[in-house]
Amino acid sequence: MSNNQQDIQWYVVKAIGGKEKKVRDYLEAEIRTLKLQDYIKQVLIPIEKYFAVRNGKKVIKERVSYPGYVLVQCAFVGEIPHILRNIPNVLGFLTDEKAAAMTATPLREAEVNRLLGQVDSMEDDVTLNEISFEVGETIKVTDGPFASFIGTIETVDNTRKKLTVAVKIFGRKTPLDLSFAQVEKDLGE
Repeated sequence: MSNNQQDIQWYVVKAIGGKEKKVRDYLEAEIRTLKLQDYIKQVLIPIEKYFAVRNGKKVIKERVSYPGYVLVQCAFVGEIPHILRNIPNVLGFLTDEKAAAMTATPLREAEVNRLLGQVDSMEDDVTLNEISFEVGETIKVTDGPFASFIGTIETVDNTRKKLTVAVKIFGRKTPLDLSFAQVEKDLGE
């Protein structure tokens, strides 16, 4: 394979969850040290923004959209697969199940455009990540004096982004009026 522009494609590197930024930083250092700029063009971690309430103030926070995955735009030739595979915290490549261990399946252009478009739109519109809540759903309070309490949604006001949540305080069911940003869905049901 020659090193022309057509060989540069997007690949997915599997990383240990929570170590995506370390993988990106280490890989960017390797690119500079080994002068691989012609072979590895970009390293990207898709990030999404969301609202959270901390100390009574609404703040914008970020989280990794696809935990355990790092996108790399590169030419998958020569030593590049070996260098990528041996970065600390890298588990391997996203491949077709039939493919060998040191090969990777490039992302299709539509997939890349969707991922990159999603990242760009997140920059502009953080409200995309607002979650809808339903009566009877179990939630966890994340902010305020009742943080870490688990409750059940009794009413939902989507226009004002408010909930009435029943939580047990000292063994008694107590209704709380909370904003959407003060709660999260309880996944530990």
